[in-house]
Amino acid sequence: MKSTKWIVSLLIVTMLVGLLSACSGNSKGKTEEPANDANFNETGFPIVNEPIELTFFTGKAATNGNNFSETLVWSEYEKKTNIKVNFELVPFESLTEKRNLALAGSNYPDAFYSARVPAADLMKYGAAGTFIKLNDLIDQHAPNFKKLMEKYPDLKRGLTMPDGNIYSMPSFYGPEFLPMLIGTPLWVKQSWLDKLGMEEPTTTDELYHYLKAVKETDLNENGKADEITYAGTGIAPLIEQLNGAWGFGNRGLGHKFVDQYDNKLRFYRTDPKYKEVIDYVRKLYEEGLIDKEIFTIKTAALYAKGQEGVFGATINPSPKTQLNQEDYIGLGALKGPYGDQIYSHLKVPLVWPGAFVITDKNKHPEETIRWMDYFYGDEGATFYFMGVENVTYTKSADGELEFVEDITKNKDGLTMDQALAKYITWLGGSYPGYVQKQYFKGSESLPESVAVGKKAEPHKVEELWNKFNFTEEELDFMSTVGSDIETYISEMEAKFITGTEPMSNWDKYAEAVNKLGVDKYMNIYNDAYTRYSSSQ
Repeated sequence: MKSTKWIVSLLIVTMLVGLLSACSGNSKGKTEEPANDANFNETGFPIVNEPIELTFFTGKAATNGNNFSETLVWSEYEKKTNIKVNFELVPFESLTEKRNLALAGSNYPDAFYSARVPAADLMKYGAAGTFIKLNDLIDQHAPNFKKLMEKYPDLKRGLTMPDGNIYSMPSFYGPEFLPMLIGTPLWVKQSWLDKLGMEEPTTTDELYHYLKAVKETDLNENGKADEITYAGTGIAPLIEQLNGAWGFGNRGLGHKFVDQYDNKLRFYRTDPKYKEVIDYVRKLYEEGLIDKEIFTIKTAALYAKGQEGVFGATINPSPKTQLNQEDYIGLGALKGPYGDQIYSHLKVPLVWPGAFVITDKNKHPEETIRWMDYFYGDEGATFYFMGVENVTYTKSADGELEFVEDITKNKDGLTMDQALAKYITWLGGSYPGYVQKQYFKGSESLPESVAVGKKAEPHKVEELWNKFNFTEEELDFMSTVGSDIETYISEMEAKFITGTEPMSNWDKYAEAVNKLGVDKYMNIYNDAYTRYSSSQ
């Protein structure tokens, strides 16, 4: 009898242990199950012996086609890997809303691709277990990306959340590829400089005198005052181009309100000297040297205007590719009234930290990260951006890559982007991957863009910071009070520039900003900077 009771007790304990193990295995914080060794290949191709399928929530630019799986790159990569990816395409215009809805309703797929997941969501859904930790997966199955993090320590710093985990793989621009970090230079019309007998502007005063001359001269000789001195979408790009002429923005565009001065963080947007930046732009606007539609015009309408060749100056990726205009040159760092000369208009290399995220619904995390890692190496990146050699591109004797003539000079009259769309899907940006000059042939690789990079090089930001990541508590403040401070500043700067608020009210305005909570804003920024600078 005692023996029977002992056996029953043993069976109950065994069952309980099994149940506890099962419950643990189904928890959100579980350790991912190892890949099926019989099907998964640690190196080489295919990644799996027997085909598997994955579903990706995918951001899509209007310039890309409507069926990714039919493009050359993805159809070839499916054959190469034995992994079929079902791309659920979401237009960038509605991306944030649909991504939020998917996550809120638990209706999300195996991964988010080109989905622009913000740092706040990486932290929130990473802590909840919805986005899985990639630290060990990168270490064990992503040799290309691991090598990049070792080469560029700031890459790892920028991806590491305050809890010490990495939840995403980014869109990463090689820091040496300066035209890509510049992105949208300030362009002036060379033929008009020639007609005016002027040299390329190198100071803020020279830029003013050029714009004034454009306004006062019938440079297109049509008898009409239809020249537009400076045109763009919104006033912020122009301000960001000018900041370095007064010594501001010295840590790059990842930090539009804070930089570093005298080894301390500085909230520069209310600095007395920064007032002069706004006053300079106000003067341009008041004298009619800035397009009056600057605050309202949409990109398509701006480009339509620009194609008429009436812009004296503009900021965009490339007048050649966007406006079909050949005679613009990009300016380097302008020197300001006190001798400051910083090319501060540099994007962070870690341009989209949340470009690729694997979710807890993914049954093949090892296979998925190997699938993604390929594009962070030279071979995979060349394939992703250029396609297949002798089909979409050729290689010269000196190793230069060039798209074939059917793409660059399409016989059916397609633009280069239109011709490319059936082969690749990187148009419009936000893609996860590694961008370098040798295999990226967008507008940033054109000779005039490369020339801007050479001009900017001597005066570029010396220490370019990626964006900082905040704790959940810090995010509560930065997304509410911090956001209110930033919005108020942007709105008031527009009022000063348009004259609806007199510059004589600057000190009163700066005091109002400080009362909104700048002290706490800066305390949080300092804490985030300490974590960023000390992380390895």
